[in-house]
Amino acid sequence: MPADFADRTDYDNANRGLVAVLEPAEVRADGGRVVYDAAGFAAATDGECPDTVNPSLWRQAQLTAIHGLFEVTDGIYQIRGYDLSNMTLVESDNGVIVIDPLVSAECAAAGLSLYREHRGERPVTAVIYTHSHIDHFGGVLGVVDADTTVPILAPEHFLEHAVSENVYAGGAMLRRGMYHTGVVLPVGATGTLGAGLGPSTSTGTVGLLAPTVDITHTGQEENLDGVRIVFQVTPGTEAPSEMNFYFPDRRALCMAENATHNLHNLLTLRGAEVRDARNWSRYLAEAVEMFGYDSDVAFASHHWPTWGTENLIRFLTEQRDLYAYLHDQTLRQMNKGFVGAEIAEDFAMPPALDAAWHTHGYYGSVSHNVKAIYQRYLGWYDGNPAHLWQHPPEAAAARYVRAIGGIDAVVAKAQEFADEGDLRFAAELASHAVFAEPDHKGAKSVLTETLTRLGYGSECATWRNNYLVGASEVDGPPHPAEVSAAGMATALTITQVFDSLAIRIDGPRAWDATTSIRWQFSDVSETYRMELSNGVLIHYPTNRSDPADLVVTLTKQQLLGLLAGAGTDGIGLDGDTSAISTIVGLTDEADPAFPIVTP
Repeated sequence: MPADFADRTDYDNANRGLVAVLEPAEVRADGGRVVYDAAGFAAATDGECPDTVNPSLWRQAQLTAIHGLFEVTDGIYQIRGYDLSNMTLVESDNGVIVIDPLVSAECAAAGLSLYREHRGERPVTAVIYTHSHIDHFGGVLGVVDADTTVPILAPEHFLEHAVSENVYAGGAMLRRGMYHTGVVLPVGATGTLGAGLGPSTSTGTVGLLAPTVDITHTGQEENLDGVRIVFQVTPGTEAPSEMNFYFPDRRALCMAENATHNLHNLLTLRGAEVRDARNWSRYLAEAVEMFGYDSDVAFASHHWPTWGTENLIRFLTEQRDLYAYLHDQTLRQMNKGFVGAEIAEDFAMPPALDAAWHTHGYYGSVSHNVKAIYQRYLGWYDGNPAHLWQHPPEAAAARYVRAIGGIDAVVAKAQEFADEGDLRFAAELASHAVFAEPDHKGAKSVLTETLTRLGYGSECATWRNNYLVGASEVDGPPHPAEVSAAGMATALTITQVFDSLAIRIDGPRAWDATTSIRWQFSDVSETYRMELSNGVLIHYPTNRSDPADLVVTLTKQQLLGLLAGAGTDGIGLDGDTSAISTIVGLTDEADPAFPIVTP
């Protein structure tokens, strides 16, 4: 029972409540650089589906390209289509509450300006982060100043997880994110059509302000400038730290990113912690039980709302069943001895779920979500000892090429499989050929062809983006990450700042180096001990005054400046000042454009 292309309900809902659009529909940074172009996505998806796009993905791309300021219900508005995520604006007694201020300050500021143009110059009275992903907090400095005194609410452990993902693993994740979002591709029928979850990610200025109010438990109620909100914490769902919440006086339910109009990721292709499909389903059931029957509208941090109690309960229960089915059936087959790739290959969804458009894999996919569930329970090793100690890509590629009969034979075989329509195996063979001989023109040509054709056929937007960005880099320079997490530094705790330094230590170069520093922070009355030992930068808060090679007295802001190369003016130094240069000199820089489809 396939989904019905004649059903226009989603189009009606995506356009419902339109108040106004940005004119022109693009956002620029200081200096004129375009950081987001909504008009480009709208124009690219106008008309009939071309043969270079999966028809189902074309439909989703048309829906996510719809942009503007929309009224959700009385006193609740959304900015949609001006970044990957939505920004929601809830009118309060004396101003407006901002929920999820997009990826970048430029887009958030443009959205708030559009709102104020039509609803008045309301000051921001509070900010809410629904969860710890960058598209839900990165634009905060576009709606409030860095020294704001308004409350900032977030689920407990928000900062820990925001830093873990966007700073600690930020280099690798941002680079892989270029494949994931396709932001480097041209917008159009042979390039990117968005990410399924939204049009695309903006490339403006990212920042972070630390939360001032933690939401710690389900049922917690807060009153923000006259607006009552009841919270439901949902850790381990779409993010390690996430929450849904309900506006009882407006019968409106915010589902954060836990229920959107697609199958979401249990493990994103850019990389993340594996999410818990079982608990995700349970929290959706809890949301229906707590709030669903008293709600007239459900909205989320992506896509368009669902209106009507009966409709939103059906939507939420189908989403509930979607994640539970993936979880339970993967476990059932796993316990029969099937590995993740085997389970994913023939995984059939229930017909009633497959008939609902919002269960389709535009952002996540059944295939890689099943493998994620397998990974969550059993890890990377499939139990076959032959797979326990395999060669890394370049070494394996050389051996495959030798076994098949040389590079030309491998390329010919790859082309043969491509001509037969077996693009999956053609890409595998061609990739081995490129890793064995990176300059072989025939190998690069076949790999580019197969990745492009795989992209054109993908229903999942992130698969399409990965394939097409990969194809563009086979014979071209890698695209560096365009979004930086550097703007988050001021919100980090001192421990997180030191963690960020420790993970950059080049261990082998630091094996024989030793030094110690006592850091005394005058603004927060905290002291930390740091030791370089066995290639590891150890650091921890201390109440002791053990001897150290250097004692540094400073503020947290001076620490950030010091690590950024601002020098030591105004900083107290007592002892061997070379301790700092020793540590900094042993750090390594991440490569924002490391190769992925080539060695």
